[in-house]
Amino acid sequence: MSESSICQARATVMIYDDANKKWVPAGTGPQSFSRVQIYHNTSNNTFRVVGRKMQTDQQVVINCPLVKGLKYNQATPNFHQWRDARQVWGLNFGSKEDAALFATGMSHALEMLSAAPDSGFPASPRALQNGPTPEELEQQRRQQQLEQQRQEQLERERLERERQASIAVSDHTQRTTMTTGHPFGQELVYCWVQGPTHLLPPDTGCLPIPTLNHMIQ
Repeated sequence: MSESSICQARATVMIYDDANKKWVPAGTGPQSFSRVQIYHNTSNNTFRVVGRKMQTDQQVVINCPLVKGLKYNQATPNFHQWRDARQVWGLNFGSKEDAALFATGMSHALEMLSAAPDSGFPASPRALQNGPTPEELEQQRRQQQLEQQRQEQLERERLERERQASIAVSDHTQRTTMTTGHPFGQELVYCWVQGPTHLLPPDTGCLPIPTLNHMIQ
């Protein structure tokens, strides 16, 4: 088989989950970038998209033949999509330059397939879902941004509550000791209990105010 790569780009390969109306990463393991290439078989003028994760195992996450009549949708500058006989594919490119390079290669492949009616794989007659529209993609991005902002706001509120609690504890637990000539003949404790100050023996602690009057007479 005489195949050669006509373009390659760095992208995350996605599959559209039509049942849950969301994109999910292709392949197994954590989501990561793949090297996605378009291969041209010059012997029979066929094309296919192949993507391998840019990791040591080089897991193949897409091996999709291109057919005549395929519609390649550049939903956003960095996200492109198309459908085959089984599912909807999406490529989330690492940069606009990668996206533009791959789109050029895809356009070239589709033009060659269109110019040769008998070449390439037969187009599937089955009607398929078109995947998410640009508006749905934009809505998903907005939802992700709102969720991130909500999490950041919750974290800021939590930190502020901790700060206020720390200040309150510090204000209500201040104690200072001082030596005096009180008849008890021992060190007294100077306590603040959100009100008038009272001199107490150190082993009594800060008692309720009604108890204080007879202790310091």
